[in-house]
Amino acid sequence: MDHFQQIRLLEAILFASDKPLGPDVLGERLPDGADVPTLLEELQGLYANRGVILTRVGEGWAFRTADDLAPHMTLEREVPRRLSRAAIETLAIVAYHQPVTRAEIEEIRGVALSRGTIDTLLEAGWIRPKGRRRAPGKPVTWGTTPAFLDHFGLEDLSALPGVEELKAAGLLDLRPGAGAIAMRQEDALAEGDEGEDAEDAAEREAYLENDEIFDAVETDDQIPLDD
Repeated sequence: MDHFQQIRLLEAILFASDKPLGPDVLGERLPDGADVPTLLEELQGLYANRGVILTRVGEGWAFRTADDLAPHMTLEREVPRRLSRAAIETLAIVAYHQPVTRAEIEEIRGVALSRGTIDTLLEAGWIRPKGRRRAPGKPVTWGTTPAFLDHFGLEDLSALPGVEELKAAGLLDLRPGAGAIAMRQEDALAEGDEGEDAEDAAEREAYLENDEIFDAVETDDQIPLDD
């Protein structure tokens, strides 16, 4: 393979990669005897002053958009509303303790969970029913969704901030209600997270008892639930 073809191959390899590639990896994919540093330098020169440039990223090389074009590449969007403290706490509890029931969430937070908090997280697509716990009353369990991982830039749940530290401290080994996470009741109440009234509670119970809802999601027939 001649020199020009080697540059073309290098360009294709870097373009197709979803992460920066180091000289060693590139050398393995190029023909034997290829001068990787020289090829990289020449390819970088070919892309100089272009909208897309070849740049060094850590120990590897990758194509990136030119720095001077950054202001024109910014995507702005309106955020309709901020999550309340109650919603943030609830989402964190679901993420770290899933599958978790409403009662367990309330026990961890130390305050009743309002209907609006669950509805907000459902509308955002970040949580969903995961099935029913094999316990008296068969309470619904909640878990996070792929949309939750995508929104927060997580590869999987093990990438949640602080997971390893919490495990090392033994906090994630505890079941909810055993002091796993201490939440201050006054903070939650300050956010207006009051308990449901009788009408809201009835609507919520009717929602959770509607079997058609759970026909569209995985139930305990597909998901192993805690005994």
